[in-house]
Amino acid sequence: MRRSMVKTASRSASPEGEQGFWPSYADMMSSFALILFFLMLLSYIQNLVTGNNLQSTKEALADSETQLTLVQTQLDETQANVEDAKAELALVLGDLEEAKLLQKEQEEKILSQTEYISAANEELTEMRNQMQTIAVLRLSILEQMRESMESVLGNRGTVTIGENGSIILSESVLFDLGSYEIKENSEAVLNKLIDVFTEFLSDEENAKYVDSIVISGHTDDIGSDIDNRALSTNRANSVLNYLLSGSNAKLSRYAEYFCAAGYGETRPVASNSTDEGRAENRRIEISMILKDETVLEIVNEYLKLDLADSDVVRSALASSGN
Repeated sequence: MRRSMVKTASRSASPEGEQGFWPSYADMMSSFALILFFLMLLSYIQNLVTGNNLQSTKEALADSETQLTLVQTQLDETQANVEDAKAELALVLGDLEEAKLLQKEQEEKILSQTEYISAANEELTEMRNQMQTIAVLRLSILEQMRESMESVLGNRGTVTIGENGSIILSESVLFDLGSYEIKENSEAVLNKLIDVFTEFLSDEENAKYVDSIVISGHTDDIGSDIDNRALSTNRANSVLNYLLSGSNAKLSRYAEYFCAAGYGETRPVASNSTDEGRAENRRIEISMILKDETVLEIVNEYLKLDLADSDVVRSALASSGN
């Protein structure tokens, strides 16, 4: 063994041995260069892969930025839509509040109109009652006059109440045919009229409704128009003069209420073709004319109501009509 080692060493130390060492070193260097090349190749590949990855990352980042920009745009649009929605909601809330206020105003108006209608109904009822009072009062005084005259005459056929509410005295009660001189036996009838009118007009509550008391004379168609007008006028004046001068002229203080008129044959109440008809046409009528102002005053009192509109008036009138 020792011999072998010595032999090897000797071989190494020989020139032949030196030539075997350098090839091994060259191989080693080649291997080292190969390894270095491989490392460089690996580094290149790695750099290449890293560069590709970086490019991909840049592209992905660009895509992300694009997506982010798109999302930001969508977000801005959404924000704008939200702002628009808020504005619309504010408008809707404003309209709702306005509608509530309007509804409240309408409810208050309806309540006010209801109160006006109620007041109007009360006014209409009162006005109707006053009108009825006037009508009853007028009829009452005429009925009193008729009954007073009948109590004197004892003949219901010679004193009547016409369709127009006038007291009608037949010619025969007061005058002879063709005359306008009052018969003596008819003075008692006229004295009754004086008493009734005096009592009636002395009551201010009654007198305020009276505009005038008209004594009108009428004839049949026998004779000329001129003569008939003159006769009817003279007869009316004769009655008027007696009413204001008889019974110690106690009715004269109410003279402003009385007037006389003659209509001749122009206002017949029956046919002039018969004696009976002509007798009806020869008459004295006593009419009580009520003050238009009084009636208008009653109406005006109603119209003073501060009604909201014409519908309220129509509703009130319709309601009162029921």
